[in-house]
Amino acid sequence: MLLKKQTVWLLTMLSLVVVLSVYYITSPEQKSTDFTAVEQKAKDSTVKKQAVASKKTEGKTVVTSEASDEVFESLRMELEDKRSQQIENLRDEVASTDLPADKRSEAYDQMQKLNEAAQKEEVLETLIKAMGYEDALVRADGEEVRITVKSKKKSSAAAANEIIRQVKNEFKEMNYVAVKFQPAK
Repeated sequence: MLLKKQTVWLLTMLSLVVVLSVYYITSPEQKSTDFTAVEQKAKDSTVKKQAVASKKTEGKTVVTSEASDEVFESLRMELEDKRSQQIENLRDEVASTDLPADKRSEAYDQMQKLNEAAQKEEVLETLIKAMGYEDALVRADGEEVRITVKSKKKSSAAAANEIIRQVKNEFKEMNYVAVKFQPAK
């Protein structure tokens, strides 16, 4: 009698593990939305830190902020909002039961490509900053990558080529890469 209870318990636990595994594999990707939410909170806090800070000293107002930082941040936010909207639309297509499986698969693949492009953009921005530049904005769209670099250094063809090499290492399939230097203040 004791052996049968243990067997039933074991089979129940194994079936529960199988059911949860199937659910986890077939459920829509939830990790990316959680990561996006955390990323959004981090960017919001960064924007708040970089917001215009005014201090009154001896009757004068001193404003500490650079307009180009705000431009870079607003462009990043616009790009992120655009991508989030595209991913949400693709997620709706993937979850739709009206579409055939091949269309849902294409939508899922596009969603993965958008996520990969966003990650590669962040990596490139970090690499460019590590090269000694103040800030960088990387925008990948289709087969082209546009990069705006803020630097106190004088722009040169050699510096642009080094950045383009970094892009080619990350984005293998990119055909057109444009680098624009913006003087830092």
